[in-house]
Amino acid sequence: MNKKLCLTLPVALLSSTTFAADWSNTQLHINNGDFKNPFSRAESNTTVYSLQHSSGYAYGDNFFFIDYLVDDLNDDYQDRDFYGEWYSTFSLSKLGNVKFDSSLIKDVGIVAGFNMAGDSKVMKYLPGVKVSWNVEGFSFLSTLFTAYIDDSEGLAKGGAPAQTNSWMIDVAWGYPFTIGSQKFEVTGHVEYIAERESETGSDVKGWLLAQPIIRWDLGHALDMSSNQLYLGLEWQYWRNKLGTDTNESVPQIHLAWTF
Repeated sequence: MNKKLCLTLPVALLSSTTFAADWSNTQLHINNGDFKNPFSRAESNTTVYSLQHSSGYAYGDNFFFIDYLVDDLNDDYQDRDFYGEWYSTFSLSKLGNVKFDSSLIKDVGIVAGFNMAGDSKVMKYLPGVKVSWNVEGFSFLSTLFTAYIDDSEGLAKGGAPAQTNSWMIDVAWGYPFTIGSQKFEVTGHVEYIAERESETGSDVKGWLLAQPIIRWDLGHALDMSSNQLYLGLEWQYWRNKLGTDTNESVPQIHLAWTF
């Protein structure tokens, strides 16, 4: 996939969605940790710069992130790469005036999403359903159920092997809390993507990826605006990383700045 497209498409979409948004939040995340490449077996110290955006508008909400990864392997072709995900949710309560009388369910929405990667020329489409939950103490809690439809370029065009279609479930949350005068948040997500098959005929194992973050509101502690600057720790646990036998457990230094 064209790297320029990976970088400019989310920025263009960010401009258009922010213009019409009822609310929006855009953050720059910087994470650093030691990661394994499950194919080459190499381990590298990697810094991930991530632009993350969420916003709500008259018909639902949008969420996307784009990661730019830099490792220390000194390989001109493999030490930098892009990866991005986009999800637009069309709210049934906003579009169809559907009322949810349950004290537990906040909203249900129809989702259109895609995942894309640069060097591996991967494209996945993720149509599905999102359930937003009312749970005391959480700033948000949602469950996403989607198909996982492959439209990658495959080996013939120099990318990673194309795959058969599958499905995904993802749970995301935000839980703010205070200790004394200090503010904290536990946030993150857990996803499971079911097994599928590569175009080479090999099995791609179902994987479980968890990325919880605990972070301190450093901006509030420094008498800046709350929810503007965070410092914390992100833990990435990936069972069957990228469908292989590799399991990974990586603590990362996490810094987040809200625009």
